[in-house]
This record gives sequence, C-alpha cells and structure tokens, in this order.
Amino acid sequence: MIENTILKANREGRKGLVFSLIFPSLHLVEMAAHVGFDAVNLDGEHGYFNEQAIDDICRVANGYGMSVTARVPDNAAYQINLYLDRGVQGVTGPHINTGAEAQALADACLFPPDGQRSWGGGRGTEFNDQQKLDEVYGGKLGFAKWSNANMIVVAQIESKTAWDNLDDILAVKGLTGVTGGPHDFAASLGLPGQPDHPDRIAATLDVEKRARAAGKIAGGDLTTGTGAAELMLGEARQFVQQHRKDKPGT
Repeated sequence: MIENTILKANREGRKGLVFSLIFPSLHLVEMAAHVGFDAVNLDGEHGYFNEQAIDDICRVANGYGMSVTARVPDNAAYQINLYLDRGVQGVTGPHINTGAEAQALADACLFPPDGQRSWGGGRGTEFNDQQKLDEVYGGKLGFAKWSNANMIVVAQIESKTAWDNLDDILAVKGLTGVTGGPHDFAASLGLPGQPDHPDRIAATLDVEKRARAAGKIAGGDLTTGTGAAELMLGEARQFVQQHRKDKPGT
C-alpha cells in the first residue's frame, strides 16, 4: 500500500488533483499519472466497476504513485469492504441521512479500535503477508493504525432529511467530512430538475459552513479535479463545434 496521496498533497499545502472515472480504463489511469494527477476517483454508484476492475485500477494507480478513492454503490459494510480490500483509500458513502448511517459508514472504513472494518487477505491489507506487516508496519495493529490514518471517509448529504440530521452526522468521530449531491438534494426540497435553485445552493452552503465549524471537511476542501466525462462534454465538445464551423481552405 502507498501513502494516501490526497492527504500528502494537503500536507504540502495544496489540494489533491483527482482524475475521475465512471467506467474502467487502465489507459486513462496511466495517462492521468503521465500528466501529473495525484489520485483517481471511481464513481461506483452510477458507474460500472466490478471487483476485478477496481483491483486492476488500484494496482496500476498505486504503481504510478496515485491513491484511489471511490463513491461506493451503497453503504453496506460488505460492499465497502470489497472496495477497501482492493486498495481504495477513500470512500464516499451516498445518501447518508442519519447519524447512525454515518457511524456505520465510518465503522465499515476504519479498523478497530476506531471502527469495525473486517480484515481481508487482498492487496488492501498487503495480502495478509505477516512478514511484510511486521517489517513495514510493526504488525497487524500497526497496519490498522496506518490504514486508518490514510483513509478518507465522506458522507454524501443529498436530502432534506440529512440536512435536518446534520448535527448527528457531523458528531461521528471517524467521519472526515461531507460532500453534496445537488440534483437529489434539490429534488428532496421539492425542486426536481433545479440543482441550481437558490434554495438548494443556500442549503448546501449551510451544510458546508456547519461541517467546517465542526472540524470536518466539506465539498472540495481536499481535492479538485476533472474526469473523462467532463473532458469529453467540455473541451472535446468545444473542439468539435469549432471545427464544424471551419470551412476547407479557411
């Protein structure tokens, strides 16, 4: 395992540069390293990643010195563990609505005594190689402490219910912070299809303000980035539109 490169960038006084994927592509992971990204993020809720793809992405990304984070498909502990056992070092839990759900998320991500993460035999726990665990981390407990220190745990606040329960969510010790979900949040406020509505924006700003006041991170405090979808629908679209306007010989 490698040091969490997002947290490393933060210690250097800057945000981690993250390349996001909604589909598996080892070529894009390698290109992300080539141009200087710090980490790769996988959208497991709306993207399509099986365990083999996650394992391969973590292997290639880690080999190039980039950590991998992910939004998981759901917050079940077994599902989160499948991601962590591959080597993922940051989890965003979607649709966290209560303090109890936030606690369960943190518990699934952190080893005892800080949480209840299950010990596995994959690359996320150095293949349970006792010799390496002893030599590098001082044993399994040492690795558990190191892993917890290199884990980012984020609750996605995307409903009025979560907003109402925000104090309970922010009280969870193992939670690194919160992030938003503008479309679902707007819908829960009775504003479907209006993620840019002033009421939704004000609600999210309130969430972020209260999170920082509670000593948690919010929104893009730790990272900034782009992804394959954004590049195709942004710069690539501009390229196509520009060149469709050009006429031969002009």
